[in-house]
Amino acid sequence: MRVISKKQGVRFLAAMLAVSASGGAYAQQQSAPDPNIVVNGPAPSAMTEGPEIKGVITARTGDRMKVTSADGASTTIAITDMTRVKAGGGLFGGSKLAPNALLNGLPVTVKTMQADGVLVASQISLRKNDLRTATMIQSGTSQRFEEQAAATEALRGRMADIDKYNVKSTTNVHFDVGKTEISPQDKAELCTAANSAGQTENALLLVVGYTDSTGSDDFNQELSEKRAGRVINYLQQVCGWKPYRMLTPTGMAKADPAASNDTPEGKAQNRRVAVNVLVSKSVDGL
Repeated sequence: MRVISKKQGVRFLAAMLAVSASGGAYAQQQSAPDPNIVVNGPAPSAMTEGPEIKGVITARTGDRMKVTSADGASTTIAITDMTRVKAGGGLFGGSKLAPNALLNGLPVTVKTMQADGVLVASQISLRKNDLRTATMIQSGTSQRFEEQAAATEALRGRMADIDKYNVKSTTNVHFDVGKTEISPQDKAELCTAANSAGQTENALLLVVGYTDSTGSDDFNQELSEKRAGRVINYLQQVCGWKPYRMLTPTGMAKADPAASNDTPEGKAQNRRVAVNVLVSKSVDGL
């Protein structure tokens, strides 16, 4: 077991408090980071080794990020200036990596420490190519990419500006009660939808999860997010849909039902994830 001094543990915990007080440092408008820069720092002696989390970054706020794994489970992880970031083939010493390197849609592997039920990232690993692609989109290296990145930011994490986009098509994936597993038929339809959307220039995918009215509001919210995350991972990992063309998934629980929840048939229609193909009106038809 790695032995850490009490002084180092105090430094780590102080860093956590400092990062919490300066959550605005996560603003995405900061300049694109160098993927070869790493944040170094010790783990606290008060913490024990936590689980390794693999998945896609699906949300960020302040000093926290949410990582959704292939099974649809979402884990919230704290980030501090002691967190190490590993890009590509190895760690490179030097300056700190800007927090905005951890963009929504990036596949990551996170090593964690834990105490009192809180997970803190000790190391975050990602591929250079994924980071380079996300940085290219954020920087807007061409007019088309710049407009697409702007469209992504406008819709990321919310649906309030849906009227700015043309919905080209919607594919619904349905689930059993309380479940997140995707049926073989729906898996095939997801890849068909992704392949079709890939032929539309500037197309983005917005994935929204829903439940029926069974269960508590908290349970349904979590379940809708897990279903959306499961579909996101399948689209990216199996169907080959690029992360930078994926908008942040949304869980809507039992809101906006597709049918009445008064019948079993209606509830079956409401247990769904909607995969919407969107194109910004500013670039549609170019």
